Amino acid sequence: MHRTHLPLTIWFWVIYLCATDKRGISAVQLSRTLGICYDSAWHLLNRIRTAMGQRDEKYLLSGIVELDDGYVGGPSHNGKRGRSTDKAKIVVAVSKAENGMPLFARMKVVENVQGKTLQEIIDQYFAPQTKVECDGYQSYMNLEGVELKAKRYETNDLHWLHKAISNLKAFLLGTYHGRCTNLQAYLDEYCFCFNRRTTGNQIFLRLTRAVATSCGMLS
Repeated sequence: MHRTHLPLTIWFWVIYLCATDKRGISAVQLSRTLGICYDSAWHLLNRIRTAMGQRDEKYLLSGIVELDDGYVGGPSHNGKRGRSTDKAKIVVAVSKAENGMPLFARMKVVENVQGKTLQEIIDQYFAPQTKVECDGYQSYMNLEGVELKAKRYETNDLHWLHKAISNLKAFLLGTYHGRCTNLQAYLDEYCFCFNRRTTGNQIFLRLTRAVATSCGMLS
């Protein structure tokens, strides 16, 4: 909004579309919908996704959290699956209420799923003594600052986390054709909307405030 040549009405339309379209919206779609050039559409979406990520950076996951890694993108070039694949690697965390229902999600692009990388995520995004549910993979076994519940989970365990990963892949494939360029921005967009899925029309106002704060118009 600040130092932009685009009218505020365009900003509000983009914020509204990002807040209300569960499928996400691409720069190509946005340029056609609002009659603006592709570069302007890309710039607007990038600023809004940045604001989404910055807003969620303010909050820590706490309580009970499912934690695992996932892999997104097109077909693997090395023909391998799971943790040996060359697809983009992400770490996914979903906090749960006492009744087991999902609350909040965080997703981060990582270069690897080694213990040091996972510990950095714990230190940055988890409240102290959070109860973490994860599989028995070695990298998770020595995490500090949280209470670990690690075991070899069955198919139906870590239910909400795997559902979140599945929905993320559909989100990326449907609107962004599975591309991994600028992947963290897409993860931030997905998580921002997921974390405010129960707020109804308030999500537009919350995103407007997040964008205004990110652009320096609010403190």
